[in-house]
Amino acid sequence: MQILVPVVLSGGSGTRLWPLSREKYPKQLLPLIGDDSLLQATVRRMEGMAGVQLGVPLVLCNEEYRFIIAEQLRLLETKGSIVLEPVGRNTAPALTLAALAALGSGNDPVLLVMPADHVISDITTFQVAVRHGMTLAEAGDIVTFGITPDSPETGYGYIQGGESVGMEGARSIARFVEKPDLATAQAYLDDGSYFWNSGLFMMRASVWLSAIGSCRPDILSACRAAWDKGSIDGDFLRVDKDAFTQCPSDSIDYAVMERITANDSTLPRGVVIPLSAGWSDVGAWDSLWQVLPKDREGNVTQGDTLLHECRNTLVMAEHRLVACVGIENMVVVETPDAVLVAHMSNTQHVKTIVDSLKREGRPEGQLHRKVFRPWGWYDGVDAGERFQVKRIVVKPGAALSLQMHHHRAEHWIVVRGTAQVTRGDTSYLVSENESTFIPLGTRHRLENPGCVPLEMIEVQSGSYLGEDDIVRFEDVYGR
Repeated sequence: MQILVPVVLSGGSGTRLWPLSREKYPKQLLPLIGDDSLLQATVRRMEGMAGVQLGVPLVLCNEEYRFIIAEQLRLLETKGSIVLEPVGRNTAPALTLAALAALGSGNDPVLLVMPADHVISDITTFQVAVRHGMTLAEAGDIVTFGITPDSPETGYGYIQGGESVGMEGARSIARFVEKPDLATAQAYLDDGSYFWNSGLFMMRASVWLSAIGSCRPDILSACRAAWDKGSIDGDFLRVDKDAFTQCPSDSIDYAVMERITANDSTLPRGVVIPLSAGWSDVGAWDSLWQVLPKDREGNVTQGDTLLHECRNTLVMAEHRLVACVGIENMVVVETPDAVLVAHMSNTQHVKTIVDSLKREGRPEGQLHRKVFRPWGWYDGVDAGERFQVKRIVVKPGAALSLQMHHHRAEHWIVVRGTAQVTRGDTSYLVSENESTFIPLGTRHRLENPGCVPLEMIEVQSGSYLGEDDIVRFEDVYGR
């Protein structure tokens, strides 16, 4: 039985879904639809597929997200291999690393390549299409899935189907086209041979390496060098940074797929399979509104919200009550540190707000107030001149690094659980309703020796309170 390995590409930043999606915690890590994050839903997408031997999923991600993704896979109780990209180099190098990893198992599996931040609501239909695609991929084709369009969408690239290949509507790929204007998109819709480019692909690992070697030998060479010099780091497969940095940046489409349409006999055949399975790239707030369940007035609400005479509106509240009166076709998103109000027709322009935040050096473009760490998380509750207050939660058995600060002292109050505190040369326990003080310049460590989460309040005071004022001496997470 042919092995199918899910390959999950988790490199996007999702800036158009700000303020929920941030550079350091992008949309694929968020539970935007249901209880699972988009990444978790992607990993689950092949569960229960009969007649297929599923291999261990391969997740390709930025080093920045490694601990969060490892935790999300752990919560799924799913084994997965996490390949770390030290720098972003687009999807073609990422898939090349995945193919090298897959072949390292001694097999030549079929790879199912899926972006981590897309939605597919009809899993049964999707699995049927994948099963058809496997037959073609096993024979040496490179398969993509074209979304059957239901509107003249200008935000997607298109694939034109060519001759039928005799299987469930599958066609050879005639050409790829860029995002069209409205008139061209309408012409594509009327023509009937064009599909939205989903970014979903299938091929055997060896077929991809052969194709990328023919089309972009420079990418293959750099990825091979990075892989061969790589290492295993706990739960992660870490490629060599210097070698991967030399790799050119290119997408799967540009590097290989568009060259396949030139009918080069040295390249595999490209095939597009039509797909109507409730697909969305959730690229902006209007896309999210479209795929979420609505009330009779077309409103979507999450969190503590009150609406009066509102229609076709998306309202999300994370931190407090949000009330809306008499608005239509609007997006209102509230988080603890930022609020977005936008007309539904302008949600593609949210990225300009994020760009402005970056230029001004404001943290709201990169981080949430709640920041996840491999040991747990902290929430910046309050801050002012020479002080900062954080709520800190440490997972059972976890520990912060042994560290010191040049510019701040810290006062810790335990709210729940028990803290093991190292301060200088001494180590002691701090229980609920007890506190301790860490003077400026003192080596210290916080650990949770218990079996319940440790919750505490930290009050920082000093001349500088930035996160870069940390000198680490020991760290179990290798930071």
